[in-house]
Amino acid sequence: MKTAYTVAFRGDMFLMVLNPRRGWEMPGGKIEPGESAEDAARRELMEEAGCGARLVGSASEGECAVFAGILEGEPGGGEMEARLFRDLPDGLAFDRSEYERTVPWARSLAGRAAKRA
Repeated sequence: MKTAYTVAFRGDMFLMVLNPRRGWEMPGGKIEPGESAEDAARRELMEEAGCGARLVGSASEGECAVFAGILEGEPGGGEMEARLFRDLPDGLAFDRSEYERTVPWARSLAGRAAKRA
């Protein structure tokens, strides 16, 4: 894996960050040498959105590790503008089809985990 990102939820809303060059995306980035994909996902979430998440599942998308999570703390104070959404916004950083696959998958895992907690 070369990159990792997190689709993190608070209730039915998911977190996205605004990359000033690309648009709205999930918090994530490169996995540093010696770092696990899970640690990279947590680090990137904190750096970009200023909050953490309880990770509840993972999947692979090519060379990217994708994590589903439940937000811990309030987004804000990170490197990027962070906002919660119910539906995908306009101005996405990457192809809409990628988000249309990963958001429902992560929503399902986060919902099941929240019911068990």
